[in-house]
Amino acid sequence: MISLIRYTIFKLDLHTHEFVVRLQVDGPLPADQCLTLPAWIPGSYLVRDFARCITAIRASDGRGPLELEKLDKHTWRVGTCDGPLTVEYQVYAHDLSVRSAYLDHTRGFFNGSSVFLRLPGFDDVAWELEIPAPSAADCAQWRLATTLPVLSVDEQGFGIYAGSGYRQLIDSPVEMGCFEDAMFSVDSIPHRFVVSEGGRFDIARICADVESICAEHAAMFQELPIQRYLFLTLATADGYGGLEHCDSTSLICARSDLPAVGLDRPGKEYRQFLGLCSHEYFHLWNVKRIRPQRLAEADLSQEVHTTLLWAFEGITSYYDELALARAGTLTGEEYLDLLAGTVTRVLRNPGRLRQSIAESSFDAWTKFYKQDENAPNAIVSYYTKGALVALGLDVVLRETSCDKLSLDDLMRRLWRDYGKTGMGVPESGIEDLVAEMLGPSLEGFFTSYVHGTEELPLSEWFAKLGVGFRVRPAISAEDLGGYCAEPAAAYARPSLGATIEQQPSGLRLTRVIAGGAAQTAGLSAGDILVAIDGERTTTKNIARILGRATEAAVDLYFFRRDRLLSSKLPIVPAVADTCELWLLPDEQLEPKVLARRAAWLSSSASTAV
Repeated sequence: MISLIRYTIFKLDLHTHEFVVRLQVDGPLPADQCLTLPAWIPGSYLVRDFARCITAIRASDGRGPLELEKLDKHTWRVGTCDGPLTVEYQVYAHDLSVRSAYLDHTRGFFNGSSVFLRLPGFDDVAWELEIPAPSAADCAQWRLATTLPVLSVDEQGFGIYAGSGYRQLIDSPVEMGCFEDAMFSVDSIPHRFVVSEGGRFDIARICADVESICAEHAAMFQELPIQRYLFLTLATADGYGGLEHCDSTSLICARSDLPAVGLDRPGKEYRQFLGLCSHEYFHLWNVKRIRPQRLAEADLSQEVHTTLLWAFEGITSYYDELALARAGTLTGEEYLDLLAGTVTRVLRNPGRLRQSIAESSFDAWTKFYKQDENAPNAIVSYYTKGALVALGLDVVLRETSCDKLSLDDLMRRLWRDYGKTGMGVPESGIEDLVAEMLGPSLEGFFTSYVHGTEELPLSEWFAKLGVGFRVRPAISAEDLGGYCAEPAAAYARPSLGATIEQQPSGLRLTRVIAGGAAQTAGLSAGDILVAIDGERTTTKNIARILGRATEAAVDLYFFRRDRLLSSKLPIVPAVADTCELWLLPDEQLEPKVLARRAAWLSSSASTAV
């Protein structure tokens, strides 16, 4: 009987970007025992087929080589083996993301789901993982950071890790390299912040800000269910993203997102980074422990569908920025500036009126994670619209309960009933729980805004929080609105109704918005726009050309599949899809609304009982 599975990363081939791995199992194996690798990683809902990166594999036992029969894209069947079994294989690692594996002369990184073969039938068996210090001179100063349970490691973190169960093995990413790191504590629990390739930045400032944000989340849930936590951050020229794990997260950001030494107030880039840290940390409760029932024990070899991603990602997206204000990292005005940008992004996607966030959740595998040029017209983001629905649910819970309940209470109830018990949330679990807590059913809310595509009553929701709301045409393509107590100067500038990118031959249309001027003129994504109203177009002059037009439509010339075509482009004013928010003056608000706004923006630590 197998009681231990040993993995060893016994070679880092820096030139070929390959991890060379050895898997060893003592004892005989069942007949037709298989080896397999996950097709996707939890938290990223796209089949990525990690096994395609295995470039060579061979097996042997005490008698010599064994046959490995490949059954499908990620499964091998082992020939008759009386034990012990040894499998050696090479994994190509050159994916500079948070999802897979990477290796070169500057750093190494991996998630276990893309590196460690699984033995079906032995998912709960104990394991050991040995990661020896690399021998290459380039790696002499490398250190290792992970939350894998330690058995015996050196001061740099290299050595042997040990645990139980395949799920634990693949849920703790590993970073190797010459990184910068620092420590802080939340509720006496150690947190480590690691940054690779960050350049010049203020890691002490990051730790101070992130500590307050993490403390805010812990105060809201009234419990921090970890023994330690690790932020792994890779800084690149223009990266952005994150992936949650039970007691760690992998982040990627732009170097410009990191705070410079002496930074006064958080700028746009640093706010974005803090929001990312906040988002992934919130996931240690909401996703990693409070989980959809269908994902609780998901089969990692194929898609697993749920309609609840709007709650697990959308609610998290709502709290990730709200926590920055509650923790005091941002002012209320700075928070509303971020929230207005979220509203603008949702309003600019016609797909919000065609696909519900429940459908977006279910179809994440084939639509949200596989977006094409028609995505804005056909789908909606369960992140951004989910965040606005979470805001609405928070408002409705507060108002309907006479401010005795809020979304905070719902999240704590989800934590108590599902997160702490390990039970998965049923597909109707959130709606059922809201009805149980509130008394009156909010069936209409969920029907309209979660399962339906009705326009969100944002003005009404914001008014009930003491927040002013308006929309206007965009001033420029980069204009996402923001905090603005006084209306911004704007005029109904003509809009192309498409996204463009400059190419040597002209402006390539990447996406054409439904109902816009470009679609009316017969343009399609992929067309190369060369001239409007007799003038060659560029990204720098197209706004001016459209803005000076005096006729109802102007001549348009474009290439499609290298054929020159012409049409008439209608001059259509930009629609009002850019959001501005502001705090309504105290004297204009009813006492209950003023108190509600204060409670909404107040730290959970100050309101805890």
